[in-house]
Amino acid sequence: MLSRLHSLFRKQGGGMSVTDEKIIQLSKSKIVVLLLISIVFVWLGWWMFSLDAVQIQSQRRFNSPEFIHGLGLVAIILFGLGMVVAIIKFFDKKPGLVLNSQGIYDNGSGVSAGFIPRSEITGFGIWEFQKQKLLIVLLEDPEKYIEAGNVFRRALNRANYKLCGSPIAITSNALKINLIRFSKSATRI
Repeated sequence: MLSRLHSLFRKQGGGMSVTDEKIIQLSKSKIVVLLLISIVFVWLGWWMFSLDAVQIQSQRRFNSPEFIHGLGLVAIILFGLGMVVAIIKFFDKKPGLVLNSQGIYDNGSGVSAGFIPRSEITGFGIWEFQKQKLLIVLLEDPEKYIEAGNVFRRALNRANYKLCGSPIAITSNALKINLIRFSKSATRI
């Protein structure tokens, strides 16, 4: 099975006290790794895009210049955006994630959810896809978060909702914490 959603918590009251707060900073070293990976794929995309059509057609497989040039252009655009987000996050002074009695403040990615009040959170889950794990924030009114933001963000929120049951999926890729510790902290709010 490609994906699984494990239920971690359903809201039952209790949780963190007013003075409890967990602040998780952005991991500069993880962001540098993501930036380097993006740079490599932008370079590969540029290389594919700049290949001569005759050279591509002489290959045994993948000999369509339109396909190779298109794939190169897609790599340049997607990983170029990844580079921009990584650079912005590298210089971002705000914490990546704040968990407290009021709710969650998510600032861990380029499409972060922002503040999510505790009153709107119904539970948490772990969604797994090809060894990548994300913390899923289950909501009373997911439609409110699906429709938030610009067209690009709304499309991503809708895709998250269709894939994992919530528009809010938080990764620990850019945070100074691993997913297991991260999910245990989240379930205490």
